[in-house]
Amino acid sequence: MFDIGWSELLILAAIAIIFVGPKDLPRMMRTIGQYVGKVRAMARDFQSSFEDLARETELEELRKEVSDLKNTATAPLRSLKQEMDKPVKIGGGGAGAAAAAASAAKAEEEKAEPLDTSGVSDGIADSIREAEAVEAYGKGDPAAGDDADVKTRRDGE
Repeated sequence: MFDIGWSELLILAAIAIIFVGPKDLPRMMRTIGQYVGKVRAMARDFQSSFEDLARETELEELRKEVSDLKNTATAPLRSLKQEMDKPVKIGGGGAGAAAAAASAAKAEEEKAEPLDTSGVSDGIADSIREAEAVEAYGKGDPAAGDDADVKTRRDGE
């Protein structure tokens, strides 16, 4: 550190003995040692405070990066949640409403028309009519007929 060799130390010891004297030399060395210890403690404290400051700065940067990553990762979920929370307008127009109305009209037409059973055997035709009657009964549609009508048709054919 100071690049002092044995010869320089011997010269410093001789000068200290001449100027201080052999009687006060141990007390002077102890005082110098205490000052060196205090200087080292202050240097250690100074260095540790800089290290703490660096660690704190790194922690703040890491916290900021983590929160940025969290926001980036959850942004699609938040936008999806906002889309799901929007009120849905039923029959409010647009392509979706037109398609829904068209499919509902088609379903009504299919319900109104009985199936064409001209090309199938009598047993299959009876089964189809019976299934239609069961569907109509399950929906509570009184115009479709009841079980007595199905039995009559089956006995009549």
